[in-house]
Amino acid sequence: MTDVLDRTDVVQHVFLVGLRDAHALEHQALALMDRQIDHLANYPEVEQRLREHRAETEQQIKRLDEILDTLGESHSAIKDAALSLSGNLAALAHTFAADEIMKNSFANFAFENFEIASYKGLITVAEAGNFTGAIPLLNQTLKEEMAMAQFCDQSLPAIVQKYLRLRAEGETASH
Repeated sequence: MTDVLDRTDVVQHVFLVGLRDAHALEHQALALMDRQIDHLANYPEVEQRLREHRAETEQQIKRLDEILDTLGESHSAIKDAALSLSGNLAALAHTFAADEIMKNSFANFAFENFEIASYKGLITVAEAGNFTGAIPLLNQTLKEEMAMAQFCDQSLPAIVQKYLRLRAEGETASH
């Protein structure tokens, strides 16, 4: 008997781990957004987009659950809880910064791009493992993450300019 897994077993294992990681990552995203949404009184356009993306994220979690269910698997409650906690802690750390909106904007841009890379990797593994039913669901999520990353990218200059203007006017610029 050999300890080496065949390629099919490796692909399936990597796919399942990746799905569970993505599920936990989406819970982290929810925690990050929940902490930010209430701190955006001066940035209603960001608040609105985060609320929209939060709803998308809830659907993304449902898609991942659907994929896991079709494979007879489930998400990792431990990973979900751990990344949700880390999301809360990360967002909480920025709460006390005078430039909270800028720090959150930078972090959101990086986070969205990490999610994009994660979903591109999952799609590649799904294709390699012939998990064809999962690919449209993963592509839908990828499309949503790319749209959110584009929003983060395109809105950053306006956020920074508004922050600078509010600070110069003596207003509460952070949130």
